[in-house]
Amino acid sequence: MSMHPNRKPFVQSRDETNLYVQDWGSGRPIVFLSAWTFDSTTWGEYINALIARGHRCVAPDRRGHGRSDAPCHGYDLDTLADDVGAVFEQRDLHDAILVGYSMGSIEAARYLARQGAGRVKKLILIAPTTPSLAQTADNPDGVPVELIEAQNRAIRDDFPKWLSENEAPFFTEATLAKTRSWIMMMMLGVALPIALACRDTIGKADVRGDLARLDMPTLIVQGDNDASAPLPLTGAKTQNLISGSRLIVYEGAPHGLPLTHRERLLNDIVSFIDS
Repeated sequence: MSMHPNRKPFVQSRDETNLYVQDWGSGRPIVFLSAWTFDSTTWGEYINALIARGHRCVAPDRRGHGRSDAPCHGYDLDTLADDVGAVFEQRDLHDAILVGYSMGSIEAARYLARQGAGRVKKLILIAPTTPSLAQTADNPDGVPVELIEAQNRAIRDDFPKWLSENEAPFFTEATLAKTRSWIMMMMLGVALPIALACRDTIGKADVRGDLARLDMPTLIVQGDNDASAPLPLTGAKTQNLISGSRLIVYEGAPHGLPLTHRERLLNDIVSFIDS
């Protein structure tokens, strides 16, 4: 497979940050937004399978990730959502399927709230961090702010150690060592200040209002063994906020679900797109 000869590998954000974009195939576009400290290469098998089915697959690297520019600013949710908008506009995407994994879910929600759903037909949220992780007066069962801050301090003090300590629950026992090491190196490839800035954005994000205004077919897929974004706090609440959305729960699946349950997830994505 090859990139379309007329599609350049970068789009430019409003603040002139160059965003690397994988853009393969033709047909109805599927846009993939990645997890915290992940880049677009994690979607390779999905892209390969879906372009073979006649779709165009578009997967940007978030600013500061992968092959995109890494400025020292712009990691707030509104700017990240506008980066998504730049991809849609400069690649002239319409009637799209928008897929948000983990941190990508809050970017998808805020993009749709800020720029409207005119270019998006269906939404897929995978292991989402929506709608609001932090504990507040009106979100009493959220994660205590002190715990979020403690995790961020641990990342700041020794990122490799933190990753090592949190590796096991992210995968399953059957996950290959090569897959684990690939993902760990990818995550460590993000500059620490950027990783922490994005963690801060995830922890403070509140997209309850954004989700409540959505009116499009939406599929939510999450595992009931998600230690990073517990199902009752994220996927279940997200389903309640988006009218008519559907939640599929994978028994025993962790937060790394796109890596650990690839075949099943791909089948569910295809079924939802075709429905």
